[in-house]
Parts: sequence; structure tokens; C-alpha cells
Amino acid sequence: MNAVLIGVILMLGLSLFRVNVIVAMTISALVAGLTAGLGLEKTLNAFNDGLSGGAEIALSYAMLGAFAVAISKSGLTLILANKLLGLVNSKNKDSASYLSMLILAVIMCCAIASQNLVPVHIAFIPILIPPLIVIFNKLKMDRRAIACVLTFGLATSYMVLPYGFGGIYLYSILHKNLTDNGLEVINTDVPYAMVIPAIGMLIGLLVAVFISYRKSREYQSNEMTSGQSDLVVEDQRKVLIAGGIAVFCSLLAQNVSGSMILGGLVGVMMFALFGLIKWEQNSDIFTKGVAMMAMIGFIMISAQGFAAVMKETGDVASLVATCADLIGDSKPVAAAVILLVGLLITMGIGSSFSTVPIIATLFVPLSLEVGFSAMATVALVGTAGALGDAGSPASDSTLGPTSGLNTDGQHDHIWDSVVPTFIHFNIPLLIFGWIAAMVL
Repeated sequence: MNAVLIGVILMLGLSLFRVNVIVAMTISALVAGLTAGLGLEKTLNAFNDGLSGGAEIALSYAMLGAFAVAISKSGLTLILANKLLGLVNSKNKDSASYLSMLILAVIMCCAIASQNLVPVHIAFIPILIPPLIVIFNKLKMDRRAIACVLTFGLATSYMVLPYGFGGIYLYSILHKNLTDNGLEVINTDVPYAMVIPAIGMLIGLLVAVFISYRKSREYQSNEMTSGQSDLVVEDQRKVLIAGGIAVFCSLLAQNVSGSMILGGLVGVMMFALFGLIKWEQNSDIFTKGVAMMAMIGFIMISAQGFAAVMKETGDVASLVATCADLIGDSKPVAAAVILLVGLLITMGIGSSFSTVPIIATLFVPLSLEVGFSAMATVALVGTAGALGDAGSPASDSTLGPTSGLNTDGQHDHIWDSVVPTFIHFNIPLLIFGWIAAMVL
């Protein structure tokens, strides 16, 4: 049996049975490597080599965690929370509902901007979300809906908007790999081919927000969400101005340097320079920041090792080739198989950006042979690459939301981020990606 298929299924199965994600990915990587005949030593070497690729990401999250703690200690969190809570009339359900929708809209705009306007990717989540946890709890908002909103903004925007990370995915990765493998298509046509799959994502989001997770959900207050209740902010104007400058400088530093580590460091230092946190508190701030982001960091590191073993097995191309042999000349079957294989590969690797080069090599010639048009081929390969990005335990489109929403330990990565986004985004993507292949 194909080693990649075994590894992905085993990882997902263990994770769904609440085995720690890190343990699940490690065991699955070892089993996949041994199944492929790599041997224990070669499998471990591939896994260890892959781990180094996640170290920078993990350190980046730890630094951003420290920045989030600094924001909290400065009193900025308390000021913003009180202002938002002042808008909520506890006797008026419509007021609370309106504010909940407004918050979700703002979060979605921030997520979209992080991909296309100010390309900071998921770096904004540990900064924006933790201060809002107390608001989510007061409004009894279901965090699964918030996770879906974040993932929608992170994933859908790069699929259709050719700016920032969207420009990288649509032009530098998708269009380049398509043309390198023999497809003749103008780069400016690529975003239009992804519109129908994106509509599927939008429908999934609407179902999640207005149907699946519309009801109130209770969360317990703890030190992370109510620890500032006794804090008195004397100079609110100073805190607001200095906090705004710190956040702006942090985002600017990251955008210019391309380093989330530098962005987080600049943010913490700005709070210290303005005197909102004391220099002697720096050690405590970084310690708490690391503790808050430790699990996410280790998951990211493990994911890199898992992906490295999947690639080392050589069975990714074998899986694609085997499925291609079963298709024949049927367009409906070909479209379904291409999308399902893309889903499996991306679920294992955790990145649509890394999946496209792998699947384009065989799927472009296959699509042309079956008779798909250029636009249909773009939609198939582009959607196959994006599939799984929203529902993989190893994807930063799910890890990012968890890093912010699990600040108080009440948001499970698998059941509250991965499963909701898989159901509401991957299933519509499969359907609408298939429709796009049939009609384009």
C-alpha cells in the first residue's frame, strides 16, 4: 500500500482519537518511512532534517507570544475590552448579536489583509485574538465560528486575489508550474479560474457562521481571560497611543524584514521604551510568551519533519501516477480523482504552496490528455493544491487560529479548528472545484 496514504490516514486517525498531534505526526512519519522501505535510520534522518525547517517558525511564534503578553500587561487589552463591553447591552440580545457579527467581520478583514494587503500571514493572530478572548466569552461566541472566519480569510484570499501571498500562489507557483508542465495559459487568467472554488469556500463560511456555530457557547473564565480585572490604567490616552505605535512598528518591521521574530521583538521593545512595561519584566514576558505558544511551535516543527518523510518516501508521485492509471478518459472521474489526491497530499504536507509543484507534474499532462480546457486545468490543480490547507492538522491555516483561540486552554486544535474547517471548507472545495472543471 502507498506509504504516503498510510502516513496521512494514520496521522488523521490518531489525531481524531485525541492522540497528541505531535505524537500522531511522529508515529505516522515513522510508519510511512518504514512502509516505504527507507529503514529506521534513513526515516529518522529525514524526519530530523525536516525539523530544522520548523525551528524559525516556532521561534517566531514564541516572540509573537511575548508581544501578546506585553500588550496584555500594558493595559491596552483592558481598555479595548472595556470599550467593547460598553457597547453590549446585556438585556438586548440584538445588540450582542450585532457586536458579534461586527467582530467577526473585522477579524475576517484582518485575515484577508494579512495575505494580500499587509502580508504578515498568520503573525497577526497571536497579537489580535488573545486580547479579545474576554469579549468572546462575554458574548458567548462559539470559537469554532471564529476559527472558520480566520481560516477563510487566510486561505480564500490567496486563491483569488493576486496580491501579496496571493500573487505568489497564483503567479509564481501555480501559473509557473502549469506552464512548466506544458499548459498554455495567460497568468492574468489564473485568478478567474479560481472564482468558482472560492464561491464554495464562501458558502461554507456562511453555513459555519449562521447555521453550524450560531448558537451561544459557554467558556470558563480563568486567569488568562480575567486576570486583569484589578488592573487600573491611569493614563489611557498614553497607553492607546503607545500601543498603536507599538503594533504599527511591529507590523512594519516584519513587513520590511520578512521576519516575524524581528516584528515581535520590535513590538516588545516599543512597549518598554514607552514605559508601559518595565525593563525588568522582559524575562517574565518572554517566558509567558513561550509558554503560551509552545504547543503550536512544537506542532509546526513536527509537521516539517512529517512532510520531509512523506517526500523522502517517493510515494507522492507514485500515488498520483496510480490514480492517473485508473481514470481512463472520463472527465467527471478524472476531476474527482485529481481533487481527492490533492486533498490527501496537502493534508499530509500541510501546505498548498508545497503541494502544487508535486501534483502539477503529472496532473497537467493528464488533464490535457483527458481533454480539459486550460481554465479547467487551472481550477483543478489550483483547487487540488488548496484542498487540505484548510483542514490539515499541520497547516498554518488551522494552527494560526488555534494559537490565538487556545490562549486560555479551551480551544482544541483538532476538534475546534481542524474538523470545523475541514467540514465547512474542504467539502465545498471538492464540490465546487469539480463543478469548475466541468463548466470551464
